[in-house]
Amino acid sequence: MVEAQSWTTRRGSNPRLESTQDQVLDMPVTPTAEIRQQQYSNGGISSLVSPTVLTALIIASWYCSNIGVLLLNKYLLSFYGYRYPIFLTMLHMLSCATYSLVAIKWLEIVPFQQIHSRKQFFKILALSAIFCFSVVCGNTSLRYLPISFNQAIGATTPFFTAIFAFVITCKKETAEVYLALVPVVLGIVLASNSEPLFHLFGFLMALGSTAGRALKSVVQGLLLTSEGEKLHSMNLLLYMAPMAAMILLPFTLYIEGNVAGITLEKAKGDGFMIFLLVGNATVAYLVNLTNFLVTKHTSALTLQVLGNAKAAVAAVVSVLIFRNPVNIMGITGFAVTVMGVVLYSEAKKRSKVTAH
Repeated sequence: MVEAQSWTTRRGSNPRLESTQDQVLDMPVTPTAEIRQQQYSNGGISSLVSPTVLTALIIASWYCSNIGVLLLNKYLLSFYGYRYPIFLTMLHMLSCATYSLVAIKWLEIVPFQQIHSRKQFFKILALSAIFCFSVVCGNTSLRYLPISFNQAIGATTPFFTAIFAFVITCKKETAEVYLALVPVVLGIVLASNSEPLFHLFGFLMALGSTAGRALKSVVQGLLLTSEGEKLHSMNLLLYMAPMAAMILLPFTLYIEGNVAGITLEKAKGDGFMIFLLVGNATVAYLVNLTNFLVTKHTSALTLQVLGNAKAAVAAVVSVLIFRNPVNIMGITGFAVTVMGVVLYSEAKKRSKVTAH
């Protein structure tokens, strides 16, 4: 008599049919693109420090690069005797083009975006021309004005932005916003009348730089508005920088002569000049990179607030380093301008909330 085989015995005879408790496979859930991007970014330095410390380091880098490029430009153009602001700006543009290519193509800091049409190309070219004008004027003004006064003039950017927005796009702000611009202008009038090292040409160049910076922001918002034309700030810099360098090339050759040959000749007897130029051009790119990183890790509003404080910090640092004379009226005018910029930012924020 054959003993009946139990189900347990039969199941145990096949190793592939072990208990389901032992055979269940834990299939991981496919992460979303946002989670994968976060995991990718966490694999770098952010995995070694806390988010708060990382943000603080990025903000400190942004301050150092912004103030550093101002100090280096001032030292080169005024104290070192390198009186070629157009060629120096062209070096900045070439540096930004090179570093942007490395950052986007090889380091993949942001996804690469292509220019899709001839129309988009000419829009970026127009922005590059305005960008050139602004940077050249800014560098030229540093030959004649102290950084403290230069930053005071630069703080009036909201005033020019409001004017260009009204003239070009017919955009009207609230009465509160326009009222906040009064101390912005009043402060710079006070600072100008009391500036010991006031220079008319330098003052006009600084105003041109500030106006150009405001015009670029308005035109950029006007030209690159469609979803197909919008470019990330780092990609926009990748295309604008070489265009700007090509625009500046004929001007530096016509106005500044054989500046490349003169620079090479001076560099043969003074290696420190090469260090200054390379360091200056590198820091000029870091200004744009840290500007993007601060916005990424905080917000555009935080960047605006930090920018308001940056002008005051740069002015204090420049006075301590270069010992340019200041007086109470000049400090008061600068403080009034910065206060007006803060009031303008708050008024703009409230007007946006009311509009929504």
